[in-house]
Amino acid sequence: MKQPIIQLKNVTFTYPGRNNMESATINDVSLDILEGQWISIVGPNGSGKSTLSKLMNGLLRANKGSITVNGTELTSSSLRGIRQQIGFIFQNPDNQFIGSTIFEDLVFGMENNCLSRSEMDERVQRFADKLTITPFLHRHPSELSGGQKQRAAIAAVLAMDPRIVIFDEATSMLDEGAKESVIELMRSMHASGQYTIISITHDMDEIIASDRVVAMKSGQIIADDSPFNLLQQEEIIEACRLKPPFYIALCQELRQRNIDIGIHLNERDLVNNLWQYISTM
Repeated sequence: MKQPIIQLKNVTFTYPGRNNMESATINDVSLDILEGQWISIVGPNGSGKSTLSKLMNGLLRANKGSITVNGTELTSSSLRGIRQQIGFIFQNPDNQFIGSTIFEDLVFGMENNCLSRSEMDERVQRFADKLTITPFLHRHPSELSGGQKQRAAIAAVLAMDPRIVIFDEATSMLDEGAKESVIELMRSMHASGQYTIISITHDMDEIIASDRVVAMKSGQIIADDSPFNLLQQEEIIEACRLKPPFYIALCQELRQRNIDIGIHLNERDLVNNLWQYISTM
């Protein structure tokens, strides 16, 4: 049985300048994330989902409660070791670039960890190939498209060999093709069994691809369920300001018209069930 790799117990966080629990951004949140799981954290703007992800890797420090990563409580003394286990993909890839070339960005973190030159070269080649950015290694980040930049940012994180990868709305600034490319990469990472993935997102394709959805509002968890079950809870969808994809919206509309073919998370199953329903008429 898989064990929790991240545990939050009664975590509360308030940004400086707010001095009471009623204004807490994260208010008494407890959450277990299992090793190898892909979890989507959803909610309206200001719900606390991005703040929660930053608490997990020590970018922010909780005012109350405890956070444990891979059996070690997050403290000042354990912070460095825990951060080495967690990769963080920002919404805007430009915020992650520090070198004058993509190659320099990929090796920067590994140099700080004092890896050998041969190990760094092997990892650069492996992840540049995996993320299809090999032709861009010696280019300045500004020369790349949005999707290419995000793949380069992901390659730099994966080259650090993290066990946990947090995607903080990493597809929200991408066009449809680039977004699909990143989500396909996330599926591949999940299938490998090497990573625990935490996706802060509004994107329904990411949500449906994940194992589990945690919905937040006003700094608290209001739902924790599978994508299939959560997408049938219209009050949660509305509270999180999510827009169901066409095939789910159609299933819901048909149900309101007394045509119940269930809820389907892809168009193929929807079409097949529609044909079955029509054939019985």
